[in-house]
Amino acid sequence: MGHMITCATCAVEYDESASGRDCPICADERQYLPEGGQRWTSVKELLADGHGVEVRDLEPGLTAIRSDVGIGQTALLVQTPEGNLLWDPPGLIDDAAIEAVAARGGIRWIAPSHPHMFGVQLEWSAAFDDAPVYVNAADTEWLGRRSPAVTEWDDEVTLTDGLTLLKVGGHFPGSAVAHWAQAADGKGALFSGDTIMPNPDRHTVSFMRSYPNRIPLSGNVVQRIADRVAPLAYDEIWNNFGKSVHSDAAAAVQRSAERHIGWVRGDFDHLT
Repeated sequence: MGHMITCATCAVEYDESASGRDCPICADERQYLPEGGQRWTSVKELLADGHGVEVRDLEPGLTAIRSDVGIGQTALLVQTPEGNLLWDPPGLIDDAAIEAVAARGGIRWIAPSHPHMFGVQLEWSAAFDDAPVYVNAADTEWLGRRSPAVTEWDDEVTLTDGLTLLKVGGHFPGSAVAHWAQAADGKGALFSGDTIMPNPDRHTVSFMRSYPNRIPLSGNVVQRIADRVAPLAYDEIWNNFGKSVHSDAAAAVQRSAERHIGWVRGDFDHLT
């Protein structure tokens, strides 16, 4: 696949030919270029600087994988009897993390919720027998590297019984969630990245076009997202920073959508 570099700000992988320009993901209004301008790095350079990858079990069948590079997302290794999904892959990979993931059954599928979470997804794929990387067709224009491992999908794809990717849009046109019906003792879990963002209060979620730049979504779009996930059964929802609504999450999503829509419609203007 040739030489690879990563953006120091978002830690998304690119072909080396990108080094003479700005990272398009960071130059977009949803992200940002740092004050000093674009800087490129690489997995090799980051490892030499002492960065690493932390692997930590969250609950049965669910493992967090995180590095402090770039956006610093927490990937989730979803472990099913038919194989494991790496959701929102990190922007770094090292031998210790490869060994830790292999000890938990390896990786059969890789999927980012949206382009900010591409990380070094093709490096993770190469480390695990070229595991397919599922990128929604609406967002493939943001890919900085391409490979036969990239598998485009459209509205919905079932990876295995009970584990499904669904496009819900909003943050990006192809923003996705993963639904695992067998999680939480059969009550189900939704892995949503920041497409649907569990909040620090652990009881509500939020919906934004841009979190760093505070750009909201319209009420119509939030209703569309809420309607898309309404038929799903899930007790937990996890974001891309290891935070969750840990019970009654499906109801929390619908309540939070109603709250968002009420605020942008003006229902609560008397409180401001």
